[in-house]
Amino acid sequence: MLNIIGIICSGLFVGVLARFFYPGAVDMGFWMTVLLGVGGALVVGVLASMSSGQGLREGFNRAGCFSSLLGAMLLIFIGRQLGWGF
Repeated sequence: MLNIIGIICSGLFVGVLARFFYPGAVDMGFWMTVLLGVGGALVVGVLASMSSGQGLREGFNRAGCFSSLLGAMLLIFIGRQLGWGF
């Protein structure tokens, strides 16, 4: 249970930072911000696992805070290009 709370807290932290550093207004609610941060960490973690040659079954590579921030900003960019409204 504490792991889930930790994921939500770190996702909120990374999501808020991504919204702050992304140029322009990013309108989304609390849960979308948390999902943005968690999604950014997952995107970068999966890319790091693939680039290191490890499979996803061999353990999940945790991304750092800065890389998670870049992954979240990438998700904002992709969402805007696809017209998702944020």
